[in-house]
Amino acid sequence: MKMKKQNLIILIIAIVVLFGILPAAGSNNLLQMVTLMCLYLAMSQMWNLLGGYAGMLSLGMQAFIGIGGYTLTILSVQFGVNIYLSIIIGAVICALFGLAVSPAIFKMSGVYFAIGTWIVAEALNVFFSNWKFVGYAKDWSINSVFGMSTRQLYYTALVVAILATLIVFVLLRTKTGLALMAIRDSASAAETMGVEIYKTKLKCYVIACFMMGLIGGAQYMQTAYINPSTGFSINWTIAMTFAVIIGGLGTMEGPIVGAVLYVIITQIMYNFPGMSNIVLGIIAIVVILLAPDGIMGTLYKKTGFQILSPRRSIPKVGETKAAE
Repeated sequence: MKMKKQNLIILIIAIVVLFGILPAAGSNNLLQMVTLMCLYLAMSQMWNLLGGYAGMLSLGMQAFIGIGGYTLTILSVQFGVNIYLSIIIGAVICALFGLAVSPAIFKMSGVYFAIGTWIVAEALNVFFSNWKFVGYAKDWSINSVFGMSTRQLYYTALVVAILATLIVFVLLRTKTGLALMAIRDSASAAETMGVEIYKTKLKCYVIACFMMGLIGGAQYMQTAYINPSTGFSINWTIAMTFAVIIGGLGTMEGPIVGAVLYVIITQIMYNFPGMSNIVLGIIAIVVILLAPDGIMGTLYKKTGFQILSPRRSIPKVGETKAAE
């Protein structure tokens, strides 16, 4: 069942307090692990916004992770720009780039859209590998973040995770969010009802691109080095896809659960790099077979349990009469 508003507020306050005191109570290893969870959570929320709510399954979101990471690196290392300002500039560049490529990729749909976005990311990988301005394919050491503490990196990732979740939560409770879900369910029916499909998808895509740039910058504050093959790696999208599929596509809670499980599994498999993707693949297949809607999606269908509703609540008849 859906949680009452008062219980939801209490839960959110408790979670915020818990994460606020974690740096004082937890070890550096735990803090680094939770930092990764926050970053993957934010990535997964944005991928889920596109794939789960707008029906735009993208295989190229690593393009914006790479752009965000490189913007942070070049501006902060080469030009001495403030780290956080560099991240914001990277996010703006990602939004503008997403806006520039949207006319081409929005002409495609379904699997063709997925392949088109992946091609864009691969083209950026090749371009950056041959771009003199970024040193071709050199390994950049992001020394501008070396003086930052584990606590500072953690709070940065936490803010990004909260921001990503809030953006999705608020967006889905607006007319744009309702239009996105209508387009996902039936584009022709949504268009008949007067939904502007292109503009609605474009809003969603640009927001996701902006946030991915922000997340990419925060991620490379943690990683502290970058090159084209890592910045534009398909592994970023694999991680997002896995987290959303495991947690539950089209649910607010799914990316949170999926991101936590993904980080735990990858940390356990850290000493077995060759087996990591195999194990993740097996787990994904098992979940798809046993719970096609993911953990939270299946839980919602069977019990109605839902913490963060993606829709505006509809008052009951008795409540409406009382209000009158």
